[in-house]
Amino acid sequence: MKDDAVALQARTIRSLAVEMVHRANASHIGGSLSMVEVLAVLYFELMRVDPAKPDWADRDRLLLSKGHCCSTLYACLALKGFFPKEELLDYGKDGTRLLAHASHYVPGVELSTGSLGHALPVAAGIALSAKRKGESWQVYVILSDGELDEGSNWEAILFSGHHKLDNLTVIVDNNKIQSLGATSEILNLEPMEDKFEAFHWDVQRFDGHDIGQVRHALSMRGDESCGKPRMLIADTIKGKGVDFMEHQLSWHYRSPGEEELQAALQQLKEGINNA
Repeated sequence: MKDDAVALQARTIRSLAVEMVHRANASHIGGSLSMVEVLAVLYFELMRVDPAKPDWADRDRLLLSKGHCCSTLYACLALKGFFPKEELLDYGKDGTRLLAHASHYVPGVELSTGSLGHALPVAAGIALSAKRKGESWQVYVILSDGELDEGSNWEAILFSGHHKLDNLTVIVDNNKIQSLGATSEILNLEPMEDKFEAFHWDVQRFDGHDIGQVRHALSMRGDESCGKPRMLIADTIKGKGVDFMEHQLSWHYRSPGEEELQAALQQLKEGINNA
């Protein structure tokens, strides 16, 4: 898929997510928008999935650890064909399966997430099982940078490096803002590369909104004989794609009002028309 086609998918995902969060009077749109290019490249180019058979045994698995940011994942899955796009209108409503945190009742969602620090330990177990069974499919995890404050992630990072899980790829959505402020001020994670390399991971850092860089990072399998899991640090912008949401902590919590919704959709529409 060409870059402009992926960019179109990314802007469509963003438009759907902003409208979903507005309709549900929900939150977490800032962190949802920061990981869209990663989702678009994974689902529309790289991952081996079949929307008609969500439980296909040979599928690649993606676990969204930052489950509070599920609006863009749901939008991506709907566009891929896992469920009707019209169902996105029910996001966050009473009785819907499209809960405001990622739910495994939604076709294509591997694990219900919300409590941070859970998905990577589960993914490490899945990847270890796959290696021991000789399976060829891959396991992907999207973490938030602030989520790396959770000790359970570091246990899983140590475990995965020790067991040489080269079928496991972790993408850190490094948007540099977490729930209470700048990540560097809450609990400084840098230098991340040195930490992960010390835990026996193959590490790469890139611009998480540059489609070419995202594709290159996610596509590289490296030397499989090195026996290392991959840690991809995607430098991103919270609220990416809507200028008044970008770099703003408040959009971790806020829902766009009607005027803000229309302004956001107009910006994203202009981007689609120019793609």
